[in-house]
Amino acid sequence: MRTGTRSTLLALLILGLTVSVQARETTVRVGAIEGTLLIPDNVERPPVAVLIAGSGPTDRDGNGPTINPATLKKLAQQLALRSIASLRYDKRGSRTWDSTFGSPEDFRFAHFVDDAAAFAAHLRADGRFAKLILIGHSEGALVACLATQRLPIDGVVLLSGPSRRQGDIIKEQLKPRVKAADYERIVVAIDAIMAGQPAEAIPRLIPPVPMQPAFASAFLEDPITALRRVTMPVFIAAGARDTQVRRIDFDELAAASTGARALWLEKMNHVLVDVVDDADNIAAYNQPERPLNGELVEALAKFIRSN
Repeated sequence: MRTGTRSTLLALLILGLTVSVQARETTVRVGAIEGTLLIPDNVERPPVAVLIAGSGPTDRDGNGPTINPATLKKLAQQLALRSIASLRYDKRGSRTWDSTFGSPEDFRFAHFVDDAAAFAAHLRADGRFAKLILIGHSEGALVACLATQRLPIDGVVLLSGPSRRQGDIIKEQLKPRVKAADYERIVVAIDAIMAGQPAEAIPRLIPPVPMQPAFASAFLEDPITALRRVTMPVFIAAGARDTQVRRIDFDELAAASTGARALWLEKMNHVLVDVVDDADNIAAYNQPERPLNGELVEALAKFIRSN
């Protein structure tokens, strides 16, 4: 079902010249989840990409309750300027928890994969697009890999994606931020959850026991195993200024996918913009006007057009 179609004018500055592109923005609803389909005008059967958000309650633009980088909105606009359509959608539970989702305690990571696959299937059935690409950002990279097992896809893009299980990454991220005694409790709790056992709840860190199976379903997914099952072309990109995933994640993902196009960008951070230091990195998470890394956008567009 489609509602709320409107036109928007996008502008791109190249070598001092402003290039404008008219694009149609349409609201798309699949089940209880709403998204935005952006299609450049005057392009017959463009390729289309499903943009899959990262961790946390992230909306279709790539924003959360405390951050506003607009990563996915900017990516959609940049793709449209390069004659590529896109569909970005609100992550399940990012705005409100719809009753059709069932109880939060019954949530499993596979539901994120269901949602990505459902929007991809919607586009596949549409008939207006030449090819279908999945683009996953951060946690969305894992979702994208898993969704390729659900329906035919023409290519997969992993942006700032982890190679390690979420439980292991969370332990690494928390180590320098909490007291040693508290960290030991956290490690014991996460290891128990990953083993399918109830763990001690720790406010703001470890959820109550009824919610732990939901977290376990995410903690146990192995990005490397998921990527090795992907049979279509893969593009992997990450940056040296990323403080959420590390170079080891990029290297391991690139090694796990034979023939993948891999791009490492020295100045790019986790939300795909260039930063100069730690303070600039933090500021970038609430600067929606900040442009995406240009080299990334060009390489990504080239990958989509050529595969």
